[in-house]
Amino acid sequence: MTADSRLIRWERRTEVPLVIASLAYLSGYAVHVLATGLPDVWRDLCLAVTFAAWALFAVDYAVRWRLGGEGRRFVRRHWLDTLVVLLPLLRPLRIVRLYEAVLRRRGEPRLSLHARVIVYAGVSTVLLGFAGALAVYAQERGAEGTEMHTFGDAAWWACSTLSTVGYGDIVPVTAMGRFIAVGLMACGLALLGAVTGSFSSWLIQIFSTEGGGAGEREAGGTAGGGSERKARGTAGGADGTGPPES
Repeated sequence: MTADSRLIRWERRTEVPLVIASLAYLSGYAVHVLATGLPDVWRDLCLAVTFAAWALFAVDYAVRWRLGGEGRRFVRRHWLDTLVVLLPLLRPLRIVRLYEAVLRRRGEPRLSLHARVIVYAGVSTVLLGFAGALAVYAQERGAEGTEMHTFGDAAWWACSTLSTVGYGDIVPVTAMGRFIAVGLMACGLALLGAVTGSFSSWLIQIFSTEGGGAGEREAGGTAGGGSERKARGTAGGADGTGPPES
């Protein structure tokens, strides 16, 4: 068995468990950040679930590195996976990959490429927005001079940041909060560019198809008219009513 086949088998077997671990990580982190009134034992349990899920992510990365047989090139070629291990709040984006597997039937995607890009960008935006709001709220609440007093404020800030609008009514004041803001800005630009490019490509494809169909119909009509006139001329010459031959 080759290294590629072993890696593919590992990824297929761990896809659903890692998605569940991703949801557990996000849920545990959300409860730890938002449910401040919980007893310490429950908050510690949520924190333990979060670290356990993170450990699973690290094990998966190490196994894939080993099975890939690429050595240090694995880090460069899979830089996004490396980033996700370092920033595990991005891990719930694996749900997008599971969604892609569910949408496929008999190896063929149920949605067109353009529709899949828009759907994936939408799901990614929701997950990134929620994770970003949690992360920045955990850093900003209680900070001196903060304008982010509730999670609702953090969610509003995340929406305005991801949409690249940036009203400026709420801004992070801590260094880590601003670092998270830079990451959300970059993700927002990337997602907006993906959706805009896919939508533009879809419009061009539609107009090209309509233009090509109209041209084919026009060409078919011209060819049909010529054939009909030729047939009438042949029939007229056969019964003597056609134009005399020179």
